Amino acid sequence: MSLSSPRTIRSVLVANRGEIALRVMKACRELGIATVAVYGEGEADAPHVRYADRAYRVRPEAGSPYLAIDALVATARAASVDAVHPGYGFLAENPAFATAVTASSITWIGPAAETIATMGDKIAARRAAARAGVGSVPGTTTPVESAAEATRWADAHGYPVAVKAAAGGGGRGFRVARRAEEMGSAFSECRGEAERYFGNPDVYLERYLERPRHVEVQVFGDQHGHVVALGERDCSIQRRHQKLIEESPSPAVTEEVRADLKSGSVALATSVSYVGAGTIEYLLAADGSFSFLEMNTRIQVEHTVTEMVTGIDLVKEQLRVASGEPLSFSREALIPRGWAIECRINAEDAGRNFAPAPGTISRYREPTGFGVRVDGAMGEGDSISPMYDSLIAKLVVWGRDRPEAIARMRRALGDFEIAGVETTIPFHERVLGHEAFVAGEATTTFLDEFPDVLTRPYPPRVSASPNPVPGAARPETTEPLGLLVEVNGQRFDTRITGLPGQLTVPQRKRAERPRRRSAAATQSPASTELVSAIQGTVIRVEVAPGDAVATGDVVCVVEAMKMENEIGAHRDGRITELHVAVGDSLAVGAVIASIVDEPARP
Repeated sequence: MSLSSPRTIRSVLVANRGEIALRVMKACRELGIATVAVYGEGEADAPHVRYADRAYRVRPEAGSPYLAIDALVATARAASVDAVHPGYGFLAENPAFATAVTASSITWIGPAAETIATMGDKIAARRAAARAGVGSVPGTTTPVESAAEATRWADAHGYPVAVKAAAGGGGRGFRVARRAEEMGSAFSECRGEAERYFGNPDVYLERYLERPRHVEVQVFGDQHGHVVALGERDCSIQRRHQKLIEESPSPAVTEEVRADLKSGSVALATSVSYVGAGTIEYLLAADGSFSFLEMNTRIQVEHTVTEMVTGIDLVKEQLRVASGEPLSFSREALIPRGWAIECRINAEDAGRNFAPAPGTISRYREPTGFGVRVDGAMGEGDSISPMYDSLIAKLVVWGRDRPEAIARMRRALGDFEIAGVETTIPFHERVLGHEAFVAGEATTTFLDEFPDVLTRPYPPRVSASPNPVPGAARPETTEPLGLLVEVNGQRFDTRITGLPGQLTVPQRKRAERPRRRSAAATQSPASTELVSAIQGTVIRVEVAPGDAVATGDVVCVVEAMKMENEIGAHRDGRITELHVAVGDSLAVGAVIASIVDEPARP
């Protein structure tokens, strides 16, 4: 946006949904700005639609309404809005969307499309960081074209190696090869995921650092050349390279390291003429050295903890900066105080490898009290769709110091009531009470080092029509299914009827090969049928009829709520029937494969 033509923003279309859409709309309402929501099929009564001043149904020719650039821009023009806020995820870091918005004489609330393109391409971002004097993790500076090329680089530089999507983010398009035999699958899976999520299959390589901290710096720039770093956040506790708990400041950052992180971040943001809210992510080693990872050219999920310690409403600041105003704060006046922690309350079962758990919330009661904030996406009676991510709410607390913040978060977690779906609340309670977390020693390998924080699997939800896909035909039933159910430490043999059946899909038999390992399915090995504990779409099948498998071997990969979930064999044996194929939609309880005992050798 040109400085010579500042614009008054009176109405904003929020091109997003869920918690971030509500967050933006609330900031707009406080500034007297009208809001316009967009929504897709089955979302007419969604919370963000109910809260907005106006709402428009988006009907793309195919795919998600939140990814349909032409339809969203047409809706913005039809609604006569002054600006578009992309939120995070979806098209928030898509330069084509930013270009299309500004080409329609509508203000884009974010950095320029050129900046998004430069920093959104992880390879170009590494080069920009090097020019700004910010060091990166050793890696490639051009896309890697083949698994063979990737293997040659890894052989020369050493394992483990991270394969990463050039246009990636949010933990997607990321695989780790710890030895040469794993590079082929890591490369192909990363390219496939990058193509599906970002429309760009390019990948690059980085040395994968063991046991680092994940630390990021919030930066903000305006159209007048001012760039300020607002401090760091620690996001080390993750699953599948996606964040679960964030805090500010980081317990591992000294004042000297903090000064270096902030100065390097300001230098990098300034070098690309950054405008708006952005986050620069680093890996922090035990000796205090840090390496550039990437820059996210949008508001972050965890912006809340920075708001709590600085007292600055970052979304309001986005709106002011987009309209041409200078930053409302200066580096000298910025004095963070206290400590803030955020827990992402997701509809997931931590005991089943954080399997998504779509469904309807039957009870919802948020915690209250001094220093407690809830940025919610759902409420009682709302349905969590398998089409989108699993975030129910972000629970954020503030304390005068870290011990007080931890105590307040533990109390708030205990007060948070959600029924009808499985949630990560019990998991968070375990983490907040774990001695390594309390001591401030958590790294990105926390869950691998301390698996005791993972809760027991929730008892299975039983329904005659488990989580049907809207518009889908009612499934047929199969023979009763046997499950071993554990409730409060007691085990029960259970027979369930009315579960959906699947047609057997013939598959060409292939040669035996080494198998990838996964968490085993949480069901009794006494049953020969492997069933799905989640609802989603099959994106890969790793076995064929006749294959021998061991407990935990990956049978298939199911995409649910924007996450890939590996489903492992629940018993040793041989696959006699495979009931799924790539592209199939699975319901909870659907039979995936039949696994019988290996025949006795003569």
